[in-house]
Formats: sequence, C-alpha cells, structure tokens
Amino acid sequence: MSAPTAETLIFANAAQVVTCRGPARARRGSEMADAGIRADVAVAVESERIAAVEPLAELRARFPRAREIDCAGGVLMPGLVDSHTHGVFGRPRFDEPELRASGLDYMEIARRGGGIHSSVRDLRARSEDELYDLANERLRRLMAHGATTIEVKSGYGLTLDDELKTLRVIDRLRRHLPARIVPTFLGAHEIPLEHRGSAADRRRYVEILIQEMIPAVARDRLARFADVFCETGVYTVDESREILSAARRAGLLVKLHADELTSSGGAELAAELAAVSADHLAAISDAGIDALAKGPTVATLLPGTMVFLGKTKHAPARRLIESGVPVALATDFNPGTSPTPNLPLILTLGVSQLKMSVAEVAVAATVNGAAAVALADQIGQIEPGYLADLALFDVPDLRAVPYWYGDNFCAATFVGGKPCHSNHLGH
Repeated sequence: MSAPTAETLIFANAAQVVTCRGPARARRGSEMADAGIRADVAVAVESERIAAVEPLAELRARFPRAREIDCAGGVLMPGLVDSHTHGVFGRPRFDEPELRASGLDYMEIARRGGGIHSSVRDLRARSEDELYDLANERLRRLMAHGATTIEVKSGYGLTLDDELKTLRVIDRLRRHLPARIVPTFLGAHEIPLEHRGSAADRRRYVEILIQEMIPAVARDRLARFADVFCETGVYTVDESREILSAARRAGLLVKLHADELTSSGGAELAAELAAVSADHLAAISDAGIDALAKGPTVATLLPGTMVFLGKTKHAPARRLIESGVPVALATDFNPGTSPTPNLPLILTLGVSQLKMSVAEVAVAATVNGAAAVALADQIGQIEPGYLADLALFDVPDLRAVPYWYGDNFCAATFVGGKPCHSNHLGH
C-alpha cells in the first residue's frame, strides 16, 4: 500500500455524496434502503481518513489550506468492495460457454475434466511471476470500475505447493496494487482429479487440507480467510465443517461457497459456524434463510454467475432482505462462470434480476461488502473516522450507475485519500 497522504483534501462539487452512514456492521432489512445520499455536502480527508462531511463553505473555513478535488457534478460514494473474486488464474476458458449452449451443464463439464479442473491444470504449469503479471492486469480492470477493496481467493492449485504459490501471488498483489487486497485460502475449491479414485483418496485430500495446507497458510500468514465449496458433488456439509473448523483453530476467519446449484445445507452450516459470509445462495432453502437471519453472516450474492451460466433462477434477494439477512453483491470474477471485472454491472443485475432497489445495491456493494470481508469498521461508508476509500462516478445521480448497464462511468478512485485509479478525471 502507498504511504499515507500528508495533505488535507476536500472533495468538492459532487451532485450527490452517497455516505452509507450508519453503524459499523452489515445493514439488514429496511436499513439497506437508506444509502445516506446527500446533495449539499463536501468531504474532507486528513491522514488517510474522512475528517468531515459538511457543506463546502464550512469545510473551506475549517481547512483553509486544503487542496480541493473537483467532483464536477458527479456522484461520490464509498469505494466499491468486491468481496468475492478468483482473480489469480491462467488462461480464460473460452470453450465452456459454447459447451453449455450445446446442452452440457456446469457439473457435467467438470466431470469431463473441464471447469475448475481445467484451470487447475493450467495454473500448475505456470510460474509465480507469470500468474502475478496476469492477475495484476486483471485486478486493475476491477479497480477501473470502482473497486477499491478486492477479495482474492486461491483454489486453482489444489496441491500444497500450488496453493502456496497462488497465495504468494495474492500477497504480492496486496503489497504492490493501490487497492486493498483481501486474501482467502480456497484449497477446498474442488476435489482434485488425482484424489477422485476412491473414498480413501478423497479422504486423503481432506486430510492434506487440514494437516498440511491450513497450517502452512496460517504459519506464513498468507490468508485472512478460509473458504470451502460446499455443494453437491464437491464438499459435503460434514467435510466443510471439518475443514473450516480446522481453519478457525489456526486463526483464519471462515467463508463458504454455499447452495450455488443445489440446496445442500451450506447456508445452514454458515449460520452454525457464524461464518463471515455465505456466498452464491441461488439454491438456498427456506431453512437456510431462517438460519442466516438469526446470525451475523452476510449473504454475498453473485448474479453475474447465474447470468453467464444461462440460469434463470437467482438467489432470492428479496426474501433474504425481508427476512433480515444482510446482503452483499460481488462479481465472482473468474475464468469459467463470471469473467467480468464490472461491479457496477452486477449492481444492474441486482436491480433487474434480484429486484433490489438502487439504494439496496449501493449498500450491498459498499458497507455490506465491507462486512463480508470483516472490514465494516474501517471502510464502506463516508463518515468521519473511516478510511477515505472513495469512488467518483461521472454521472449526476446514483441511479445512473446501474442504469447505464455495462458502461463504465467511474472517473476515479481513491484509497486512503490517495489516487487508486483514474479513468478520465482531469483535476
């Protein structure tokens, strides 16, 4: 990360400041309908953090030596938080959309050695430097669309050496990119093909995860989270519980890929473990919704994945919100099922496919995304004391961000008050 800025900044002349002001936690229910939009304020930044959100004249009097950044009638909002990505991979999987169009589903492609297994073979053959160069370029595309915090998972290595290689790449990205990078260990992304011969082979890989991989990841401090793909045909609820319990004992926070394609009890397990997030949830059961509503787990929804897979069934966002489950939105950026760096496009899908309001999708991609990476006390809102992670969109109204779907109106982003990415901001 860059060194903290020493000067005071005033972000002036925004048509709207989307503050997302509120408690330092994920928003639930009707709380998600309030994005804290202000049309009459500017934002002062000192020493990486928001210092004040007040009318411009008051900030000029309070900070007479501040440097002003002209927002030129745009929308200033918290930097977007992409809380679920698989940003380290080798080649794209161009063949799979046509295979799905011909009638093969996701699980059948995987059974034939495609899907995740294809990316595993590819990643294992690549050097750490090559993976870093590819990921560096790709994550900068996410940043160019307004993301200032990006969670990045391993999971295409599925051996001790290749998972550690991937996490070292993520660590290099964390140290060299201006965005905030949150590392997640996903050695339980699939059962590798070499461990699918028998029940004993499968069990051996679970033991490798628990006895070798997790201790090595924790020892080298290469991840903040551990994640498991809890899904029919991948990891069972019992296996997922065992792996995540071991990760928690090792000091890692826990997440789950849950109920993406079938209702397999993933959401219930996430609630049982009080996981930080349960992600996907397109096939969540009524019992899973009820379980999540009683605890702190954020439901991270990934509508881009279902659209790219050609599915018509999406996560039941309205039922989740109305049941009191906090909802986040993320890209699931990956080479097989959601190859988009465009988080504002996901907000469009949140409105059009998940039936969320514009305020709800804004909250879902900021403060609730921050909660999904356990950073809601630091980022996700424009409020004094919070880190000055900001995104400026060259539109006059927040509603325009999801309206112009697929376009990129992000003018600039700032992390800790310092420029993170600039598209066409000439100030």
